[in-house]
Amino acid sequence: MFKLDNNLLIELGLGGLPPQEKNRMLAHIYETLEMRVGMRLAEGMSESQLDEFETLMPLQEDSQEVRQQKEQAALKWLESNFPNYKAVVAEELEKLKVEIRTAAPQILASAPPVPQMTAAQDPAMGIGQSPQIPQPLAVQPQQPQPMPPAPQQAQNPPQYPQ
Repeated sequence: MFKLDNNLLIELGLGGLPPQEKNRMLAHIYETLEMRVGMRLAEGMSESQLDEFETLMPLQEDSQEVRQQKEQAALKWLESNFPNYKAVVAEELEKLKVEIRTAAPQILASAPPVPQMTAAQDPAMGIGQSPQIPQPLAVQPQQPQPMPPAPQQAQNPPQYPQ
């Protein structure tokens, strides 16, 4: 699988983001990837498969233990019913990486400045640590909806939560 971490942001040209913005961007990448993969997989699912898979997805009110159990069950279901789902994840991640690399200069320009560290501060200080994201990627397909138009090169960079 892949890792959503500081190395990915460096690869995408976003290594200069402030720590808080890095974590926001990583969360945004994960959410976008999850949505896109879910949409692609849902296109190939029957109504009964959609219903079955939906019952396996964790709910916000589930305990951490129940969420982990459901995520494992969902991954097993995907492996059984859509053995190519990892390829779909890889394809969508590559598409997203291209979009982000193209928009990286605009993203960096709109980010707040990186705070200066003092010598007493730990240089690692959690910069670029992955946000709390369930791994491996479990996707929850949604009913297919029309995709918004793809962002134009360098004019509409991917937006990340503020």
